[in-house]
Amino acid sequence: MNQAGEGATPQFTYHPGWTELTEQDAQDVIEFWKREKALPGGQDPRRRVSQVVMFARDADGEVAAVGTAVPQWPPQLAQPVYYYRSFVSPKWRHTRVVYNLLRKAVRLLEADAQEHDWPCIGVLLELENQRFGETGRMPVWPRIEFVYIGRSPRGLECRVHWFRKAKLKNPGEQVSQARPAQ
Repeated sequence: MNQAGEGATPQFTYHPGWTELTEQDAQDVIEFWKREKALPGGQDPRRRVSQVVMFARDADGEVAAVGTAVPQWPPQLAQPVYYYRSFVSPKWRHTRVVYNLLRKAVRLLEADAQEHDWPCIGVLLELENQRFGETGRMPVWPRIEFVYIGRSPRGLECRVHWFRKAKLKNPGEQVSQARPAQ
């Protein structure tokens, strides 16, 4: 590992996905998921890699974390949002990579949504990492403005970030035009 010493802050580089994901990046992400056993059995990694919004590499160039998003229209929100998931290597979960990945992914999602006439108007998270949820018990997370909205059907804490310039959608509008479903 290429760290500056005991207690040093690890350095990460962040890379956008979707149209900027190279074939080598895609292979690296798939290998990361396989190595970390991050894909549920039977899930097609090529389909999932098309959902990559942002990923991080550590100082050695290895994939350390991946964030994906898919457009959804959850009944409890009655609005189209990007359902965001991330997987962070266990060795990096104690670092700020998870927060930084989320923050950068939200910016990219909002810019892309604005460019495409707001197919989705926010980002929805289900917090599977209990420790991450425990550290952010505020109703609204500062700086990235994710608001607590209750529990999912799976019993997980849910939070949503609404894009500031987006407009509410009418019931029945489709989100099929929303990226990254390409």
